[in-house]
Amino acid sequence: MDVFGKAIADFYTTGKADTLWLHNSYDVPEEMPVDIFFRGEEDMPLIEHKAISLCYGKTLDVGAGVGSHALFLQELNVDVTAIDISADAVKIMRQRGVKKVLEKDIFLLTEKYDTLLFLMNGIGLTGTLQGFIDFLHKAKNLLNAEGQLLFDSSDISYLYEDITKPQNNYFGEISYCYEYQQQKGSWFNWLYLDQETLIRTAKENGWQCEIILDDGEDQYLARLILAN
Repeated sequence: MDVFGKAIADFYTTGKADTLWLHNSYDVPEEMPVDIFFRGEEDMPLIEHKAISLCYGKTLDVGAGVGSHALFLQELNVDVTAIDISADAVKIMRQRGVKKVLEKDIFLLTEKYDTLLFLMNGIGLTGTLQGFIDFLHKAKNLLNAEGQLLFDSSDISYLYEDITKPQNNYFGEISYCYEYQQQKGSWFNWLYLDQETLIRTAKENGWQCEIILDDGEDQYLARLILAN
């Protein structure tokens, strides 16, 4: 069952949803506010505004959710396609007016773009550090010449101030599980990259990395382009 999809569908249909819980591998479950996915441009943080302002050419909004960023890009006359694996999210995006929508896994995509955009820690869908490396190789075939990869991520070192970091895997690899109306979805892996690891990993795999914006609260916006 698409637990996340059920929650956003309820909110879209009725204007409210029951509590969406996010279980994690490091602490107690947290409540995930569903309305955050439907926010307008006036409620988006500076990092997201900056990322959107940097989009150019054919743009792919990856893990687009209900299409809030895609709608903003459309208003700016950007040629944007929104992609998500949730059928409910895709249906809502179309109903909200997103013109180009794909229900597909980005790893199965073959079309080329000028900008690959991942917001709300969307690059986390690569799951693990190795998954991110695998995606960097995939992205080389998804970008046109002079293309760019834009995403925000977080340094979650603060989670380990009082506990020991994992010894057998990168500390930014987290597991999550959604729960809605007493139904749990499947556990999935999510990745958070600290800046040092990102810059080093990008360089080792043929990319130049620029930190565009750091909000001073462990979150940042990065831009990657292929190295010459």
